[in-house]
Amino acid sequence: MTDLIDATDRAILRVVQTNATLSAGAVGRAVGLSQPAAWRRLRRLRDAGILRGRELSFDMEKLGFGVTVFLGIKLATKGRVSLEDFERAVAAIPEVRRVEHVLGHYDYRLRITARDLADFERVLRRRVMALPGVGEVEANVLLSEERLPGPL
Repeated sequence: MTDLIDATDRAILRVVQTNATLSAGAVGRAVGLSQPAAWRRLRRLRDAGILRGRELSFDMEKLGFGVTVFLGIKLATKGRVSLEDFERAVAAIPEVRRVEHVLGHYDYRLRITARDLADFERVLRRRVMALPGVGEVEANVLLSEERLPGPL
């Protein structure tokens, strides 16, 4: 599909990756197109599945969640519990913001938000470690984060 994307489409993608709520007129002005031309291109990118949804970003600290932890999980025995069952169970934990099935030492990487370290420990002990199949676990506490634009 990338061979069907031209330089103008890439410029549009660079604009909307920083603010997905911009109108077609604003996108058009940013890349030198009329509103109808920008709208048609945005629609084509959505229809092709290149643009999906409009993701909101929350300030978790202002919402009372001051700790973000990346948790690597290695399943004890992969045959004991299906990957789908594990994914469904871990996704049901409200503090788990993202579940990623990864290749490497760990089978899964979770992004967990908690009010503080004591709250994270509660989530880890009572919810995550209680899941069937959980073996080795490694936690990394997020110190800071910066959103960088993608390689467009």
